[in-house]
Amino acid sequence: MVLSELNSDAKIGGKTKVGAGGKQSKPTRIQLRNRERILDTAISVFASAGFKGATVDQLAKAAGMTKPNLLYYFRTKRDLYIAVLELVLARWVEPLGELDPDGDPAEQILAYMRAKLLMSRERPQDSRLFANEILHGAPLVGDVLRNNLKPLMEEKTRVINGWCKAGKLNRMDPYHLIFMLWATTQHYADFEVQISALLGNDTPEQRFNNAQNTLETILLHGILPK
Repeated sequence: MVLSELNSDAKIGGKTKVGAGGKQSKPTRIQLRNRERILDTAISVFASAGFKGATVDQLAKAAGMTKPNLLYYFRTKRDLYIAVLELVLARWVEPLGELDPDGDPAEQILAYMRAKLLMSRERPQDSRLFANEILHGAPLVGDVLRNNLKPLMEEKTRVINGWCKAGKLNRMDPYHLIFMLWATTQHYADFEVQISALLGNDTPEQRFNNAQNTLETILLHGILPK
């Protein structure tokens, strides 16, 4: 799966714009910028209020536009919510897709962990939004998980299994390795308030540097044959 599959520039509000003669019309730069702004600001609104709590008025205000203008790009709040979830999933999928079967296994897995941890630092609301959707049973994004994420997971777990069989990594279940990486890295976004209360006055840079060093040590001791 690639970003274009989830976020087509040829669509506005989930509907392809058709010009004269039935030809698809390419969105203007202004339309693309407006759509990007709506998606970025909607993440914060949905992460804070949830799908049911967020209103179209709130979403329009956050994007700095009128309600009718927002509804030009996304016909319903549901359409916008699904587009936001797909955008977040597309961002998360990219570093997993970069896992190179010809690369050094330990470096490939560490690079994926670092990328996920950086996302938790720079875009914590992405993680909180998606976690909230999953906790509610993924009613609106379940098909995306099954149809887009699952095939990629199958491909990358085969890569990790190959490394294990070649003796480059300890024998393990690759699915649970990836689940563990998701859990540990996203924890720093989803439980930021708890972590701040426990760690006190550390800076974000200190926190994430310490987290990365700790995760690297644990991973290297756990996955590499002795």
